[in-house]
Amino acid sequence: MRRVIFADNLEALAALPDESVALVYIDPPFNTGRTQTRTTLRTVRDAQHGDRTGFQGKRYRSIRLGSTSYRDTFDDYLGFLEPRLSEARRVLAKDGAFFLHLDYREVHYCKVLLDQLFGRASFMNEIIWAYDYGARSKSRWSAKHDNILWYAKDPKHYTFNFAEMDRIPYMAPGLVGAEKAARGKTPTDVWWHTIVSPGGREKTGYATQKPLGVIERIVKVHTNPGDLVLDFFAGSGTTGEAAARLGRNFILIDNNPAAIRTMARRLTPHGAIFENCEGVLERVNPEALPLGGGGGTAVGSGGRRWTGDRRRASTARGRKVRAPQGQGDR
Repeated sequence: MRRVIFADNLEALAALPDESVALVYIDPPFNTGRTQTRTTLRTVRDAQHGDRTGFQGKRYRSIRLGSTSYRDTFDDYLGFLEPRLSEARRVLAKDGAFFLHLDYREVHYCKVLLDQLFGRASFMNEIIWAYDYGARSKSRWSAKHDNILWYAKDPKHYTFNFAEMDRIPYMAPGLVGAEKAARGKTPTDVWWHTIVSPGGREKTGYATQKPLGVIERIVKVHTNPGDLVLDFFAGSGTTGEAAARLGRNFILIDNNPAAIRTMARRLTPHGAIFENCEGVLERVNPEALPLGGGGGTAVGSGGRRWTGDRRRASTARGRKVRAPQGQGDR
């Protein structure tokens, strides 16, 4: 079961069975009060008209491919989240884990709300994801971390695969001996991990995309192969890719057409089925699909299926139709 659903997440959550999901991870809007925007650029060598300098002083000209954005402002943020968090607890399995990814603006208020919904005993950890990238403030300590709250539905019975933890280097390997230094140490509740590189292969162009390494660590430790992972603020689909790469199933929900189109490119090779997407995926360019590991199918409400074929889409009746051209990823 690898599903991507284009819908309001509260409505889609109501249709999911009780205690059916092993892990819920969500990265909702942070209520920054700003419009979150990501612009995608391509650079070409241009010694005469270049607007940026690259390696060895060579000049490059930027070509704007597109941009995506969304308003990250809520008058009643907790009122928006509360019914969705209640649904998340309902669908979570008895030994399931819930992760809420926020930043310093709202995390304190959301912890109080989650303590009420899950019970204070169910709070297991606050994980700090620390990164060192971007501009520095000259008027206060620069904010370079996110907050991830982990709650266990049953604090006495939950999945925690210690042996699946990745190992990280010791900061002072000379103090622990060669054997320990070679093995590395397990992470604490402070995770140092770079953001998605602006020029890296992982980048989708989607604003606020989170790195695979952070989400894979959560999925590996808190689920088992074949388990079902849910993300109902799916965005670029990082949770789905992490789950698929680790042999888990997923349900991803988002009501942003640009998110659905980004996930179509990213998750079709992992066998994802796209639901309620008629009129959204028609604008996907199949030539842009990063195929290579298998074929998925995207199903619109009208019955059209988008398959892992670069050159054509086929209807449910098998008739070949010309794949429409559309805009690129967010």
